Amino acid sequence: MTSRFKKPDPAWFVHDRFGMFIHWGLYALPARHEWIRNREEISIADYQPYFDHFNPDLFDPREWARMAKVAGMQYFVITTKHHDGFCLWPTKHTDYCVSNTPYQKDLIRATVDAFRAEGIKVGFYYSLIDWHHPEFTVDKIHPMRNNAAERAKNSQRDMRKYAKYMRDQVLELCTQYGKIDLFWFDFSYPGEDGKGHQDWESEELYAIVQELQPHALVDNRLDLPDVGDFVTPEQFQPAGGFKDANGNPVVWEACQTFSGSWGYYRDEHTWKSVDLLIRMLVDGVSKGGNLLLNVGPTARGLFDARATERLQGMGDWMTLHGRSIYGCGPAPAHFTPPSDCRYTYNAERNTLYLHIFAWPFRDIYCPGLAEHIKYAQFLHDGSEVHIGEVHEAAWSGMGGNATMPVAIQVPIVKPDVAVPVIEIFLK
Repeated sequence: MTSRFKKPDPAWFVHDRFGMFIHWGLYALPARHEWIRNREEISIADYQPYFDHFNPDLFDPREWARMAKVAGMQYFVITTKHHDGFCLWPTKHTDYCVSNTPYQKDLIRATVDAFRAEGIKVGFYYSLIDWHHPEFTVDKIHPMRNNAAERAKNSQRDMRKYAKYMRDQVLELCTQYGKIDLFWFDFSYPGEDGKGHQDWESEELYAIVQELQPHALVDNRLDLPDVGDFVTPEQFQPAGGFKDANGNPVVWEACQTFSGSWGYYRDEHTWKSVDLLIRMLVDGVSKGGNLLLNVGPTARGLFDARATERLQGMGDWMTLHGRSIYGCGPAPAHFTPPSDCRYTYNAERNTLYLHIFAWPFRDIYCPGLAEHIKYAQFLHDGSEVHIGEVHEAAWSGMGGNATMPVAIQVPIVKPDVAVPVIEIFLK
């Protein structure tokens, strides 16, 4: 059935490389992980106070969009509904939505309008899982998985009705907010006591997106082998790029958090540094991938100060080094990056970008470049770097009879940027 679907063009996605994920919902109130209902096996009744008190009075989507723009992000994806079933738009298909909270207003409309005004493309995350819906059967990751009485009610529940509910909601999202560039469905877990494409009726769900937003990219989590415009490694950096069965490169996007949680987690402190986040972005692009970096706003609608600081830091770097990211991908295979470095490459400009993760002493030895370099400069200030010859005696101890590398000579003191980049113009 899926073979009839037309693949949308991922060119903009591959060019833009850097996006913002936004996980926001009722879980911002308890502020101890977006999977709190699962982790603490909280019932619907005990979770209800967070719905009754959801009132993000300081929410300013223009500031969110400004921070994404500052950071250099080119698209964003927001959780329209997460696993707890709460909807951030005034859907007609459930009362469990923002219009029935103290806040009342459409959070999705305001956010979409603000990000579009900054020229940032729009993406919607929609949870296939729904721990609030009365027809959603209790399974191995459900908050009531260990509640025998709730398990017993599965015989009275009808996943076909829930699948219809999802289609009705996705139709709303496809028709009420203009052009949507990307849909992020999350997630399938087929097998014993799990759920897959038959439960979601994924083909029909995907058909709605194809009909109403045919240009939109869709992720690979619908449990359909022929559907998925990009692969979604989560919370790890792949060792290399992804390839299909024929050995062709596959479009992919690593989704990552600033810390160990997607939703706002007040007391979580394993926050990544700006330097590490930049290295993750560079590492992904060097392997042909994107970075979707997550922000979990507070219950009052603000970005955590730690997130704001890191977005600003990444933005400072991107202002000077964005052209080593946008429109770039892996270097040609015959260019092997030096130790502690990553290459990105812009084919249109025939330009190589050398990202230096660990500052060396004076010389960076670049195998295979000697016959190709026309000119080289630091990207942050446009200052020339010297291309030197490697003395044969020095190289004999390092490479034996290997091809003589070129030596790019850098100053002893590292430039005052998180990750220095050398722009190499090729012949």
